[in-house]
Amino acid sequence: MTKLLIKKLTQDAKLPEKAHKTDAGFDLFSIESKEIQAGETKLIKTGISIQLPPNTEAQIRPRSGLALKHSITVLNSPGTIDEEYRGEIGVILINHGKEKFNVEKHMKIAQMVVKPVLSVDIAEVEGSLSNTDRGAGGFGSTGYN
Repeated sequence: MTKLLIKKLTQDAKLPEKAHKTDAGFDLFSIESKEIQAGETKLIKTGISIQLPPNTEAQIRPRSGLALKHSITVLNSPGTIDEEYRGEIGVILINHGKEKFNVEKHMKIAQMVVKPVLSVDIAEVEGSLSNTDRGAGGFGSTGYN
């Protein structure tokens, strides 16, 4: 099995964990208590750093319960942690709700999914790209129903 190496940066940091063995994401926990006012954005520290397996990234995604119950989400979702990053994982939370939200120490604040990364080279094309049925259609080109 491939290993995700994790370093606690503070004694009381919590290691990421899965609620169920087959879950795609690991829960990430706050290392601090912070108040997020309605409409406000805050960086929440986790107290951990990671070493990803080769050719992978970690995606930081919102927790559905926080989004549904409190309108709290990850602002740059999904956030990307590159393979060679070794700093502390921080989660940018935004409060889309109408009331303040209190992040408590050791609260589940986001989930982290480790995904493969395909390495590609850039090749500039002088002529045309291949034709497809879709072509350049985007941004509602297939309708809104």
